[in-house]
Amino acid sequence: MIHVTDVIKTYRRDGTSVHALRGVDLHIETQGFYAIMGASGSGKSTLLHLLAGLDRPDSGDIRVGDCALCDMTERELTQYRRRSIGIVFQQFNLIPTLTARANVELPGMLAGESHDWLRHRSDELLDALSITDRGDHRPDALSGGEQQRIAIARALLFKPRVVFADEPTGSLDSHTGEQFWNVLHDVAREHATTVLAVTHEPSAAVHCEEAFVLADGQIVGQFSTEGLDVASLSIRYQQLGHAT
Repeated sequence: MIHVTDVIKTYRRDGTSVHALRGVDLHIETQGFYAIMGASGSGKSTLLHLLAGLDRPDSGDIRVGDCALCDMTERELTQYRRRSIGIVFQQFNLIPTLTARANVELPGMLAGESHDWLRHRSDELLDALSITDRGDHRPDALSGGEQQRIAIARALLFKPRVVFADEPTGSLDSHTGEQFWNVLHDVAREHATTVLAVTHEPSAAVHCEEAFVLADGQIVGQFSTEGLDVASLSIRYQQLGHAT
């Protein structure tokens, strides 16, 4: 499903080399809900951007499903992002002048899909995420949780096998964030989709099935979250993160 092998990524910042990823290996074989945990600066967002085809590694190999990302052209990566995966960003990235429904349909409009197919699919998704009555509202008339559900619906438009979420509850209050993680859990189970989220919050990762811990640009461990509450997950996370 997802295979990352010996991936290295270095940036130049103010004349200094910043080693964001230092030979990362990550392998996810089965459908489910996974988290990449790490402190700020650990490289988790960099890794997610590489998996989503938004950036390229300096070296190594990345495969998502049947797609070998390092061998793809920019045009092929655009198609990959549009049809093979879904992405949910922290800031929602909704178009303020479009209705919620039009935001959901936007990737399909850009891909030239028919109006009838788009309307049927958006109706299906809005209903599945319990926001049918908000479809004709623009983003500024929606709550943060409603906007994030619209972002999820947009990410699911083409029925992707993988959905990536980049710190998706960073701008939500704790109650709305809790609801959002439950929705993502349901998406993984009910839509036969693998969801991979990056987060530094144990209260978020506890909703996932397995967590990978990233520290100083390397995966330093992984663990199942089954049977763990937030406190015990936090201890496990800290143990792995400080083991380096």
